[in-house]
Amino acid sequence: MARWEPNTRERLVRAAVELFAEQGYEATTVNEIAERAGGLTKTTFFRHFTDKREVLFAGQEIHNRIMSEAIAEAPESATPLEMIGLALDGLASSFTEDRRDIGRRLRTVIASSAELRERSASKRAALSAATAQALRARGVSELVADLAAELGARAFYGAFDRWTSSADARTLVEYAHEVFGELKTAMSSLK
Repeated sequence: MARWEPNTRERLVRAAVELFAEQGYEATTVNEIAERAGGLTKTTFFRHFTDKREVLFAGQEIHNRIMSEAIAEAPESATPLEMIGLALDGLASSFTEDRRDIGRRLRTVIASSAELRERSASKRAALSAATAQALRARGVSELVADLAAELGARAFYGAFDRWTSSADARTLVEYAHEVFGELKTAMSSLK
């Protein structure tokens, strides 16, 4: 591949996941990732990512924005849980089937490293915080916004785990509906 080819960021992500799966996160260098991505340079890598850890968490700001925008665009009459449902639909629908395999490998790589598990937890907390902020902007009280946002993050990550663990034809949206429904049922049994 020539250096000028499009989708440099995506190529770097795919190369990193492949190399981390093959030889481990700690054993992989930025130079190896750049080379695997089509003969790119370390400088090109650092134009897109601050370090090799961040290559695995590309898109976090996009996920936060998708959830926040869906909440902002929800009907005035929507309850906090309905807004979370719409936000989950928006985020889950942004994951196409071709992302399932990379997601599967990504989960394995993250599970193998304490550093990556910590970063993954930070990403989940950031998604929850952005979601809660969007709910508060819609007039939802702080406590309700925080609880609803945590439920939304739990639903998304639970659905993502099921989707990447399965070989069936269901979409991430379908899994998100399933997990979100299970969580709402579990909440109602707390009374």
